[in-house]
Amino acid sequence: MSTRTVSTPARAPLADGSRPLLRLAFAAPLSVVAGLLLVTAYPALAWWPMAFPAVVLTLLTLIGRRFWSAVLVGFLFGAAFFSVNLLFTARYLGPVPWLALSVLEALLTAVLAAPLALAYRWMPRLAPGALGRLVLLPALVAGLWTLREQIVGSWPYGGFPWGRIGVSQVNGPFAEAASWVGMSGVTFLVVLFCAMVVELVRRRTSGSRLARAVPAAPAAIVLIVLLVAPQFPTTDAGSLRVGAVQGNGPAGYFDRRAPNAVLNAQLAASAPLIGQRMDVLLWPEGGVDSDPTSTPATAAALEEMSRRVDAPLLVSAVTERGDELFNSSLLWTGEGQQGDTYDKRHPVPFGEYVPDRAFWEPFAPDLIGLIGREYTPGTTRPLIDLGGIGVGLAICFDVIYDDVVWDGAAEGAEVYTFQTNNADFRGTDENLQQLAFARMRAIETGRSVVNLSTVGTSQVIAPDGSTLDELPIDTAGHMLTDVPLRTGLTPAVVIGPAVKIVLGWGSLAALLLAGILVAVRARGGATGGKKKTPTPAGADV
Repeated sequence: MSTRTVSTPARAPLADGSRPLLRLAFAAPLSVVAGLLLVTAYPALAWWPMAFPAVVLTLLTLIGRRFWSAVLVGFLFGAAFFSVNLLFTARYLGPVPWLALSVLEALLTAVLAAPLALAYRWMPRLAPGALGRLVLLPALVAGLWTLREQIVGSWPYGGFPWGRIGVSQVNGPFAEAASWVGMSGVTFLVVLFCAMVVELVRRRTSGSRLARAVPAAPAAIVLIVLLVAPQFPTTDAGSLRVGAVQGNGPAGYFDRRAPNAVLNAQLAASAPLIGQRMDVLLWPEGGVDSDPTSTPATAAALEEMSRRVDAPLLVSAVTERGDELFNSSLLWTGEGQQGDTYDKRHPVPFGEYVPDRAFWEPFAPDLIGLIGREYTPGTTRPLIDLGGIGVGLAICFDVIYDDVVWDGAAEGAEVYTFQTNNADFRGTDENLQQLAFARMRAIETGRSVVNLSTVGTSQVIAPDGSTLDELPIDTAGHMLTDVPLRTGLTPAVVIGPAVKIVLGWGSLAALLLAGILVAVRARGGATGGKKKTPTPAGADV
């Protein structure tokens, strides 16, 4: 009488992750497809649902992989994604910086793909049951993905938190969850749902009785939370009448221009607002191309404009203090500068300054030599007092860093003004990607945002992320808008830093603990003198 086997070798990898789910020959090109698919979730296409199949495909390529093969598929995914998503950087200094940044981001993604693969190898050995496979493993994977975003967004030289899964959802029904858990929390929830679906399908195809008995409750709960979670309410505090001017001047770093050409463009585009009632006149980053704190003629022009519109000006200029240069926001009235100055907290490495210039310059002396400016990171609070109204500030890429926006809300911001200069990236989708961040910040904080560019795209964004007013790109013009004010802090602002620590670094600690426990169990089994019979792939546990 023949003996029937309980499982087949083909199903063993599905049970404990000890072997790759996909051969490397399939996983490698699939990881490229996943990276390119993820690009479509961001502007200009902004097909937000594409983030889900992209994440699923990425996870499938990592299941069961050992270190170096995980690094390879992680690199291919990162290279495919970042080389397209960051293509706008080639518009500024050419292909070398674009290639360097894309490769750096891909290398970081590659190294940080290894922990994801380890999670798939270790967790099923520690928790092979339904709770472990359908909840704990996906939670660990989602946390490690979130950690990857945090590391890429903070290192090296302050990082570059671009291309976060959370911001891809700004046009979808899940964006309101950002007001509770922040952008990192949305990333976690999206990846958690995808990882749960992967495990649910894997267990069902494994043929176990438990897989058939256990419903898809965990994944369904996460999906429901994402769908029905309302935006956290903030309190109506009136409105602020804001004039915002997009001068469309020659504001690019390499644009040929006469002295004060950008200032004159801003003055000309502001002229139609003279005689209109407003509480403040806002100009974009780089809207003043000479330092008004040390150039009397520039200061006089700002004072005159303030008197003519009968409102203070909130402008941006490069200011010099001692031997240091700052990218600054300044409040100017007919009597001169008023209040504190906000200096951009996160100047762009290799764009607004060159970190470790002496080290990098020998590698590309001509290219590094083009970046003559050396902005100093600011340390002041991102807030100004405008007649008793707190106005939160962020300059250009400041908007992609959580600390600037959250600090502004905590300091008492009732509205945000994001001053930006996108002239160096004309003809690309950079302005639309940055605008997605601005819209998500509005939802996350429950505050209106006036996102104003030198050349576009400029928008006034309501606290729910909808558009109240806008100006077309590459056009001189103005907006005059009653912008809603809000008070009260969302959970994202209050617990956001803790959420990032728990989800990101907490997941790394959990992975290390899992690795230790797996090693201890393996050593205990080896010293016990008995060969353990492996659990059949389809058996209930």
